[in-house]
Amino acid sequence: MNCCTFGDKEQMTDLLQSEKFLASAYNSYVLECATPEVVRCLGELLNDTHTAQQQLFEEMNNRGWYPVTKAEEQKIMQAKQKLGSMVCQ
Repeated sequence: MNCCTFGDKEQMTDLLQSEKFLASAYNSYVLECATPEVVRCLGELLNDTHTAQQQLFEEMNNRGWYPVTKAEEQKIMQAKQKLGSMVCQ
């Protein structure tokens, strides 16, 4: 492979990182907007980036490029209980 050639995995990784960066930026901008129209517009863009991230993640995961280990049911329940107790305080 040429040093300047990106394969599918590298391109998808770059796209995913870019979408994550955009989502972070849009989230910050939404929180600092004073105009409802701009908030709505940026909110739609933020939603679009979340959708793109999810699609990229799923495709990468299906190809084995972004493996995720599923959490044990007991650990999920413990996390829910911990979060629930924090919310109720």
